[in-house]
Amino acid sequence: MLTMNLPNRIQLTERFETALVYANHLHRSQYRKDGRVPYIAHLLSVAALVLENGGDEDQAIAALLHDAIEDQGGNAMREVMHQQFGDRVTAIVDGCTETDVTPKPDWKARKLAYLQRLQQADAEVRRVSLADKLHNARSLLASLDQEGEIVWSRFSGGKAGVLWYYRCLNEIYQATGDDYLSQEFQRVLTQIDAFGNSPE
Repeated sequence: MLTMNLPNRIQLTERFETALVYANHLHRSQYRKDGRVPYIAHLLSVAALVLENGGDEDQAIAALLHDAIEDQGGNAMREVMHQQFGDRVTAIVDGCTETDVTPKPDWKARKLAYLQRLQQADAEVRRVSLADKLHNARSLLASLDQEGEIVWSRFSGGKAGVLWYYRCLNEIYQATGDDYLSQEFQRVLTQIDAFGNSPE
């Protein structure tokens, strides 16, 4: 059997396992917007996209925890995360967090602030952010294909807001890199736009 030397092989340690169990614990009562799929499915998908596209263990851990600060305790959660997983993971999650306050600010204001920060984000934050938004976009496209226009009613920004936000994200992703995830996000967005331009 031919053995290949893979110098860039990604090693996952017990830290990843700890993060996986912790993420499942944090989000165990949450579901995706369809109300059926456990939220951990999204976190697993984002982590998989990160690992499949060059991310390392810290980035994969950040992918599992990318919603923890926003949804599970704000600054208190940030401190716990820092103690358990260190500076780098916490910095990536911070970069992917829209807000750490409750109640959350206005939807449009949150999105504008996130877009502004994303333009200056480093490559690690960009990778996790892009994996997150790509999986969200794929899920949206699947829901549109299966259920039709009713899907838009699940989103705070509505149809117009979601399309605006995804187009803005795409502009930033295309301007800051030419990788598989960027190309895939644009491809999925093109299909979402086809639904978006269909008659009401």
